[in-house]
Amino acid sequence: MRKLVFGLILAVLMIFSTTPAFATSKNQLIIINKSTNKLAFFENGKLVKTFSVATGRNASYTPEGTFNIVNKIKDRPYYKGGIPGGDPRNPLGDRWLGLNARGTYGTTYAIHGNSNPSSIGKYVSSGCVRMYDEDVRWLFSQVELQTKVIIGQFKSQAFETIANKHGYAAKSVSAPPVCKGICFEGRELSKGQIGFVTIKKPMTLLKKNTSGKYEATSTTLRPGAVYKVYNVDTTIGAVDIGGGVVDLNPDRIHISYLPTAVIEKANEYFGTKR
Repeated sequence: MRKLVFGLILAVLMIFSTTPAFATSKNQLIIINKSTNKLAFFENGKLVKTFSVATGRNASYTPEGTFNIVNKIKDRPYYKGGIPGGDPRNPLGDRWLGLNARGTYGTTYAIHGNSNPSSIGKYVSSGCVRMYDEDVRWLFSQVELQTKVIIGQFKSQAFETIANKHGYAAKSVSAPPVCKGICFEGRELSKGQIGFVTIKKPMTLLKKNTSGKYEATSTTLRPGAVYKVYNVDTTIGAVDIGGGVVDLNPDRIHISYLPTAVIEKANEYFGTKR
């Protein structure tokens, strides 16, 4: 009889302790793609925002799998370095979203800010996921405790596709880009193009004025945006993205040059010669 009662109690506990896969009131989900160092935030089945992030300098440092956000801390001290919370030198920034990864329950692995914005987009951390301070503050204000966080190497898969594969009902799946001309890695190329540039930190688009000098415009290029590159002038430190230029600064941009064979094929397609 005692065994039967114990069994019934255990069964009841298991029923009430089991939570749905995405149990937050707003049906939230975060996906971090280590292949592209991008973070996506979903709410009620909709992709709300994507952000650039930094992950582990070694592929094994940032854990992969499905975790929960188990704590939210403002101005968390950097105990290892003895730096108090709120200090501009604090490498954790001023927001910490702790993950229940590898049995640490939010004490070791987290999504957090940082004191080095130039690190975003790179593989530099000891395991945590870094964000720009302004980005993590926004995420901190929106995300609920117990929100699922899926981390992995998903290559170029759409975030909606990743979400659906993990049991989250994303409302719309991004259609693959349609290439009408000549493409490289799914991106359509233009005449005279030599590569792509990814913005790592907010930058102002520059254009030539009537005197032939470059001056700032009112256009701000946001982190994560990708533009076509037509020329790189190392003498003046300018990258021509068509309709304007950006500073040739490796801390603020990343240039991916097209392979020679692709450029030759494009030249042939457009009927041009280098």
